Amino acid sequence: MTTTTYENAVRIGSTTYQVVATADPHLSVDLAGVDGSGALVAEGTLRLPADAGAKIGKLLAQVLEALGRLSAPSTPPARDRPANANQPWTPDLDEDLRADWLAAAGDTPTTDLIRSIAKRLERSPTSIRSRLVRVGCDPDVPGRALSEEGAAVLGVQGRDQGRVRGKPDSGGEAVE
Repeated sequence: MTTTTYENAVRIGSTTYQVVATADPHLSVDLAGVDGSGALVAEGTLRLPADAGAKIGKLLAQVLEALGRLSAPSTPPARDRPANANQPWTPDLDEDLRADWLAAAGDTPTTDLIRSIAKRLERSPTSIRSRLVRVGCDPDVPGRALSEEGAAVLGVQGRDQGRVRGKPDSGGEAVE
């Protein structure tokens, strides 16, 4: 019978960790950690069936990675919000958005155009896409106005030359 041994050491901060794994016929994994002064700060042994090594190794890697993230100092992710995020849309901005969209060639990639307009207007691509419907533009096809059928599907009612109008009031007439 052949005995296989794997050894490795890594230094993390002032502590050196050493791992020795031996397969003969079972798998034995020994871990020891020694700080800069030589004091033992970590130790442990796992004894496993030899055929479980790879799967247990993946499991331990996932657990240790998750624990490492939990113990790491948390830094909130930086949020790069566009300058005009959450600012009200003005009629002029609506007209600019509509004009930009309708002036685009139909073969222009939709996501590229939305990102370009979002950057120019200092808005998020999501806000641009949702606002396109409100200004009477088809958000899926650059250069195309929103059809009456599309407006109905998206819940937009009563367009007047590209201006989106409010839902009809109880009298049945549309309101601006």
